[in-house]
Amino acid sequence: MNAADRPIPPLVRCTRRLEEASALDGPVKSLEPHVRAIFGSGARGSMLRGDWLGHALHPVLTDLTVGSWISASLLDVLGRGRWSAPAQSLVGTGLLAFGPTAWTGWAEWSEAEQREKRVGVVHVGLNAASAVAYLASWTARRQGRHGTGAGLAFVGAGISGAGAYLGGHLAVARKVGSRHPAFSDRAAEESMSL
Repeated sequence: MNAADRPIPPLVRCTRRLEEASALDGPVKSLEPHVRAIFGSGARGSMLRGDWLGHALHPVLTDLTVGSWISASLLDVLGRGRWSAPAQSLVGTGLLAFGPTAWTGWAEWSEAEQREKRVGVVHVGLNAASAVAYLASWTARRQGRHGTGAGLAFVGAGISGAGAYLGGHLAVARKVGSRHPAFSDRAAEESMSL
């Protein structure tokens, strides 16, 4: 079956609608100057985008944030209450990593095209909602309500999964993300011929 004959999955259709949703242009326009000034310009923007690393820093930090949160839920399920303290620590670790992760994402977003910025605004909203759920989880755990904390973490994981889908779409399908010019196909071909 060639690519033109393959059915379009429902999530792909929804994501394409987000890309074309001009209703998101208002929030994008409101955010752009602030994001560019705070996260996207000058040496700070360069550092947050990972220019010093040769490619985007954002995916590395998302692994830390989401990995900590998912690990907490694994401890909740496998430990059945016995590992509530380490699970709480992992939720807290994810919360501490959330800010820098968001900053690097904003830096990438500031360089994106309009359709990607539309999807990015929804991605940000989902991630913010997920962080609120995890903050509530951490607070409940701190108060000794570990069952409630575990439940809130599962809510956060569901929301985070939707945000991660959109983030993956931006990074893989739309190739939003900084990379050194040496990683371009043309540069690789030229270096191979030398």
